[in-house]
Amino acid sequence: MTASDASAPTGLFRSIAHRLAGDDRVLPDEGRLASFDRATGWLNSEPLTREALRGRVVLVDFWTYTCVNWLRTLPYVRAWSEKYESAGLTVVGVHTPEFGFEHTLDNVIAESLKLGVEYPVAVDNDYGVWDDFANHYWPAIYIADAEGRIRHHHFGEGEYAQTEMVIQQLLVDAGERDLDLELVTVEPHGLEVAADWQTLRSPETYLGYEQSSGFASEGTAEFDRPHVYAAEPRLPLNAWDLSGTWTVARHAAVLNEPGGRIAFRFHARDVNLVMGGADAAVSIPFRVSLDGQPVGDAHGSDVESDGRGIVTDQNTYQLLRQSEPIADRLFEIEFLDAGVEAYCFTFG
Repeated sequence: MTASDASAPTGLFRSIAHRLAGDDRVLPDEGRLASFDRATGWLNSEPLTREALRGRVVLVDFWTYTCVNWLRTLPYVRAWSEKYESAGLTVVGVHTPEFGFEHTLDNVIAESLKLGVEYPVAVDNDYGVWDDFANHYWPAIYIADAEGRIRHHHFGEGEYAQTEMVIQQLLVDAGERDLDLELVTVEPHGLEVAADWQTLRSPETYLGYEQSSGFASEGTAEFDRPHVYAAEPRLPLNAWDLSGTWTVARHAAVLNEPGGRIAFRFHARDVNLVMGGADAAVSIPFRVSLDGQPVGDAHGSDVESDGRGIVTDQNTYQLLRQSEPIADRLFEIEFLDAGVEAYCFTFG
């Protein structure tokens, strides 16, 4: 829609366009909305096609349920779906798994319910939809207009106001005449709370050797078989180490005997760890410490103040959430039983 469109509610359009960043008020045409035909299943909906979605604005959200970056965007995606569905928006979540256990449909169903994902979800276990969109990121958002043309995309967290104003503009373009232009407000909790970007100095870190970085014992490690590790006495910032009997596999570090530990020197408000039992039916107790002391008020949502917690499923666990001041600290987690698989640290 342009300002010269006589049928457009020009005051409404100008209000939206005025808030969009930059001087160019025409959203680009980024090509045709890709197909969902290669999805391996659907949740919350019958299979959706481009033809069935014609006439509606479509927001496509690529996600995988352990991704903390996506979890921090979820409150906004939920709110947009709730607010704008009746005005002509359809949100389609595309769940493309990163880790092996995220291919399990029961896990995706359980997490969708727990997280309040009520909009349609294309299950993309074979990466077919991912490839058809030529996507490379979690999270990634693509927004198509009512004619099925992609008009906006955003990779990663942030730019929520910009994204919502694009939704509003495309709904007005599609003929919506009674749109509430107030931007949504959200109240995130736990892992959904935005990172403290000003103090965040530690990167996402994988523990399986395929993508591992910062492993202090890498020079003496033995991969794909059990090995007894002795932790380095002092770790530099953003380095991690193991103690106890572990198998460092391609996908994860797997604990072979009780009492194994992981230590990580980090600089961030939050410490999260993607982990789970190699046997999904087994619960594994753990305890965490900070600079060798009980975590107290710095405990995360999955840890008690005495540092104790339990691995009950394969998921992302929030282990620390500190208050100011944020500094270089030593995090340690000890597993009291064998069988845990530790995949990836994330920070916030």
